Amino acid sequence: MLALLASGSSRSSSNNKLAESENATQNSNMSWGTELWDQNENLAIHTNRGIDALDKYANFLRDRVAIETEYAGKLRRLVKNYQPKKKEEEDNEFTSMQAFRNLLKEVGDLAGQREVVSESLQMQIIAGVTLLSKTLREERKKCLSDGANLQQNLTTQLSSLDRAKRNYEKAYRDSEKAVDSYKRADMDLNLSRAEVERYKNVMTSKIQQSDDAKNEYANQLQKTNNLQQQHFNMLLPAVLNRLQELDEKRTRGFREFIVGAADVESSVAPIIARCMEGIVKAGESINEKEDTFKVIERYQSGFTPPRDIPFEDLSKCDPDSVQDSHYSNSTSNSLTIRGTMSASKLKKRVGIFGIFGSNKQRQIIEACITMKNSLTADGQKEDFSDLPPNQRRKKLQAKIAELQHKIAQETNARDGLMKMKIVYEANSSLGNPMTVEGQLNESEHKLEKLKVDLKKYQGFLEKASQVPVATSSPQANRNQLQNGHRTSRHSNGSADDHHDDGDDQPDDAGSLSSSSASPESGLGTSHTSLPGSGQGSANENAIGDDTYYEREVETLNPLGTCKALYPFEASSEGSIPMNEGEELQVIEIDQGDGWTRVRRANNTNGWDEGFVPTSYIECTLYA
Repeated sequence: MLALLASGSSRSSSNNKLAESENATQNSNMSWGTELWDQNENLAIHTNRGIDALDKYANFLRDRVAIETEYAGKLRRLVKNYQPKKKEEEDNEFTSMQAFRNLLKEVGDLAGQREVVSESLQMQIIAGVTLLSKTLREERKKCLSDGANLQQNLTTQLSSLDRAKRNYEKAYRDSEKAVDSYKRADMDLNLSRAEVERYKNVMTSKIQQSDDAKNEYANQLQKTNNLQQQHFNMLLPAVLNRLQELDEKRTRGFREFIVGAADVESSVAPIIARCMEGIVKAGESINEKEDTFKVIERYQSGFTPPRDIPFEDLSKCDPDSVQDSHYSNSTSNSLTIRGTMSASKLKKRVGIFGIFGSNKQRQIIEACITMKNSLTADGQKEDFSDLPPNQRRKKLQAKIAELQHKIAQETNARDGLMKMKIVYEANSSLGNPMTVEGQLNESEHKLEKLKVDLKKYQGFLEKASQVPVATSSPQANRNQLQNGHRTSRHSNGSADDHHDDGDDQPDDAGSLSSSSASPESGLGTSHTSLPGSGQGSANENAIGDDTYYEREVETLNPLGTCKALYPFEASSEGSIPMNEGEELQVIEIDQGDGWTRVRRANNTNGWDEGFVPTSYIECTLYA
């Protein structure tokens, strides 16, 4: 059964192919010259409409090219408008922004492919259609002209035949009348012989004229038939066949141009597909966990959240103690007055308008100028000490990597110059070695400067790595009550525990530079602090007109005690060194400048007074 079905199917398929072949053969044998010999006007109209359709397709392609060009231009403007700005470059590390940047790149490539389509359609298809249309119109015009000439010749011959026929008919009628006249004259006995002879001569003449007209008519008829046969069998079919070829050429060109336009589109399809794959790949490359980690890495300060605020039981303290425990600026100023004066006389203190008179203040000004010069282009300090610990280390590592890259580039440039110099020395015709000498010196200078900067920033990084990880952010500084005493946590200091490992040691220079004012500046301290009391400077003379006086108190009462969390080496005027774990007396609290004034007993003159960084100590103030 299956075999019968298969054989039947094969026979049906072969029959279909045979029918198609016969139809193709039959169609190929058909021509306009034989089948449409009498449709000259309709064929002229048809060919004109066909060429108009070709021109219409050309106009369609021009409009499409304009759309493609406009689309590509708008895509490029879109990509340009959404390119990341310079201020947004720091966000390029996130996978989402990288994906968006890759998306813009792929869209730009898509715009390029649309431009390729536009240019290919313009140069290949539209140019071909325009040329074909122009050629077809010229050929059609010539064919129609030839056909019109043939028709004019045939019409002229038919007119000649018609005239010959009319002449023959007239001559025949005239001859018939002449014969009748002669017969009547011959039978009329009243007419003379001469008159009868005249009628006979007229008859003979008319018969001759009729015969001549007949011969002319026959001749014209033969010529007309021959011309008509030649016209409809040879000349006109040739013209119509030329029109047929012209129309087939137009139709074939129409097909080729449509296929060619599709080929142009298909040629860029693989590239467009790769662009789409790139867009999909860019989207799939987005990793929310990685971006979250990078956000943490960028903004992590290294500080820990503040601890709970202890409860203050006011019933256990007398009102005076409670009032003293809430040390505001005015209260702390009064405590400073009560606890820091060591002389029994009024002491005149330098005001802010007289800070430029002493050597100490000139040093401060020079330090400020140096600090300003050490700022980077974006307003940050050169060692990034104004940043949180983690961010500072990250900035320093990036700077070191940048310097190492520049050193590698400059080293390669120097090596190239040295090789060039060696070549010039070996063959002086190639160049003068002295011309390279200046470039070599400049390169060596740049390289040396880069190495110095690299060493400097490596030192910054080494110091930054030794800074202890803070347990509380500066915003979390608050007073805490602990065991009936008030514990003050300042800046990076901890109220409870601290670490002793090497990575937790602070950087003295970093802490001093990051403070808002040094103890010797006189700008960040309160008006009750004594810049000249530390390190034996109690007899410092005041200068300037803008001064004020402070009432000194006989008693030297400390405000509380403090414990050194880290060792500190006094590297600036007005500060004193301390060892880790050392107990000191607080005689002036931090006024917001990052420094606390302390004192301790010694074996020589009784007391040492000076300033220490607040972040290095843990203070416990008396209630």
